Amino acid sequence: MKGTVRIFFTGMLVSFLGTLPLGTLNIAAMQIAITESVRSAMLFSLGALTAEMIYVRISLLAMDWVRKQEKIFKLLEWLTLLIVVALAVTSFIAAAHPHENKNIILNNNLPSYLLGITMGAVNPMQIPFWFGWSTVLFTKKILLPNKHHFNFYTIGIGIGTLIGNSLFIFGGRLIASKIQNNQSVMNYVIAGIFVVTALVQMWRMFIKKKNVVEKIHDEEEKREDPAHH
Repeated sequence: MKGTVRIFFTGMLVSFLGTLPLGTLNIAAMQIAITESVRSAMLFSLGALTAEMIYVRISLLAMDWVRKQEKIFKLLEWLTLLIVVALAVTSFIAAAHPHENKNIILNNNLPSYLLGITMGAVNPMQIPFWFGWSTVLFTKKILLPNKHHFNFYTIGIGIGTLIGNSLFIFGGRLIASKIQNNQSVMNYVIAGIFVVTALVQMWRMFIKKKNVVEKIHDEEEKREDPAHH
């Protein structure tokens, strides 16, 4: 029981800290909270963390299969880039038209939960992140290869992500309430963050030229290298 509690809080802490850097999903959740409602933003976050938890379980149960899916991950990388660019463009449009004040991609007829699942599913960078952390925890024998550990680990990850996203959701609402008469400024800031995110994604794909599968291979090599034990 002590081991399952430990892996639960470990997964939650790692997930929470991993959610804090600015990224596509947490900034999207913040923008939804500002332009629509906290409820919609929370549903979006629940959808995104659902996709994340599914990826975690797949990486735990089928590591060999995950390593072989190079074409799928390459496609997801391109989809991620296209989505981030589209989010940046539509955020600039929303900022230029403050009376509308909506991002047409995030504020559409698709239920917020399904939008979160969709955007979470095409975000492949979380796969090597969790592959790496799971490898470390396996090596340290904090995470054990059994059903109870996997369940508590995955649930902890989901809660950690939700807490992290909540900071952006409620923080965004607080900031928006302070600048009620100039929310276009917030949209310009969010658009700028999406531009930076797109540039980072392009750097990973075209300059660094290390895709998701290669990162997973790197983590596997670290796991097998006795020097890292």
